[in-house]
Amino acid sequence: MFASPILPVKTSLKSFNTFGIAATAEQLIEINHEAQLLPLRTLLMDRYANDPARKLQILGGGSNLLICSDIAQPIVRMALLGIHCVASQGSVRIVEAAAGEAWHPFVRYCLDQGWNGLENLSLIPGTVGASPIQNIGAYGVEMKDNFDSLRAWNWRTGEIKTWDKNACCFAYRDSIFKQAEGKDWIVLSVRFVLSTDAKPSVEYADLKNELGQEVPTALSVSDAVCRIRSRKLPDPAVIGNAGSFFKNPIIAADKATALSKQFTGIPVWPSGPKSKVSAAWLIDQCGWKGFRDGDAGVHTQHALVLVNYGSASGKQLQNLALKIAESVQAKYGITLEAEPVQWPL
Repeated sequence: MFASPILPVKTSLKSFNTFGIAATAEQLIEINHEAQLLPLRTLLMDRYANDPARKLQILGGGSNLLICSDIAQPIVRMALLGIHCVASQGSVRIVEAAAGEAWHPFVRYCLDQGWNGLENLSLIPGTVGASPIQNIGAYGVEMKDNFDSLRAWNWRTGEIKTWDKNACCFAYRDSIFKQAEGKDWIVLSVRFVLSTDAKPSVEYADLKNELGQEVPTALSVSDAVCRIRSRKLPDPAVIGNAGSFFKNPIIAADKATALSKQFTGIPVWPSGPKSKVSAAWLIDQCGWKGFRDGDAGVHTQHALVLVNYGSASGKQLQNLALKIAESVQAKYGITLEAEPVQWPL
């Protein structure tokens, strides 16, 4: 099989990011087959061999991305496809999906096959390849809970390596691939440990309320999650957004206790030896919910979601995010951290 040539193409990125930011890429390179990795490395090394600090801009579903200007550096879009059950023992299934597979259709495909475990992560936008980078999570479950391993390619050395859970260093919305040690690695495929008889996780309050007296199945949990997310979060096809823009901050337990005494009703949850605070509550209390400046705004129903009402630039949304973070810092002494990657890197 011959791989298609690596031809950098100048491309509008508006349809490649869920914020709908109108920006242009000078070089968008799409990878459809692993045989293209070698010529891609040749192209990149010709340009960046003497630039060890260079981070490559990798495009998946564009759902965790804020583009702040036109991009002059090469962008690599991972479009590898394929889903396979690679091992089966008893009720356990090891399922591998290529990096370019869309996440939600992959989850539903697994449920259709009777492979359960990812149902709480339904309707999360993006691709399979992006899921371990951020350790996506929702409704009491994180991607790492069903993670087996992944294959990744180092664009500087050409090495392809298998990473187990420990090597990935998963944490809350984090992994080694967001750190300096992982900056040169590109995810090619991910394996998940699923089950034909797994019991759904329904301890999350919103999910429990949505299900009511219904006896939960993996499919009914997925459906419930889809209904909740559809009510709470705007559809990017209608209003440009990247979902939750800020992480829930994790702070020292004694600071959380002091804040709880000072501010009635502040939502706080234990997070190991520390405490997690609701970013949405902090932002709402600072008066940002429903704020709009031109076409850049904060969603009327969810203070954690920044939106593009039509023609907002990435820079406008970036400036709005900075103002929100500054107000939370001033009032509560808490630093908010943005979830989306902001380009250029």
